[in-house]
Amino acid sequence: MIPKNYKEHTLHTKRLSILPAQPEDIEAIIALESHPENRNFLWVGTREEHLQEIDDPCHLLLVFRDRQHTELIGYALIRLDFHSRRFEIRRIAIDKKGKGYGKEAMQALLSFAFCDLQMNKVWLDVYPHNTLGIQLYENLGFQREGILRENYFDETLGYLDQMIYSMLKGEFQLYD
Repeated sequence: MIPKNYKEHTLHTKRLSILPAQPEDIEAIIALESHPENRNFLWVGTREEHLQEIDDPCHLLLVFRDRQHTELIGYALIRLDFHSRRFEIRRIAIDKKGKGYGKEAMQALLSFAFCDLQMNKVWLDVYPHNTLGIQLYENLGFQREGILRENYFDETLGYLDQMIYSMLKGEFQLYD
């Protein structure tokens, strides 16, 4: 069963508002994806791809905004599988690194997935050289499921492994 209005849901944390992306957010999302601190860790989408994600019922394109200044802090692309109750974090990027925004956003996404959408599993893949991301996921309680060896080819970095991390509903604990 697909929850009603799940694409219009806004999440609030201490410092962030997490809300559905609008077409006018796409330029900032692409800039964030293309930034040198992010581009080696995630796929850069096109305007057309992001517009399709906004309209697709199986995707959530979310932006993270500072609650006080409405400044764009980051974004996430989620793929939803309501039949198998899976919530895949396809991409996540934060503009201001080292300030805890990534952890705050991830905690909100986990709560949304397990509590609001009643998902059974949240999963993601991460490149082995993304050590900060891996540290965050493990600290949040994600379990490493395995490695897809040389699964993605990057023009600059060559073949890359993808590490699969997940958390099951029974492993999730609400955050303070």
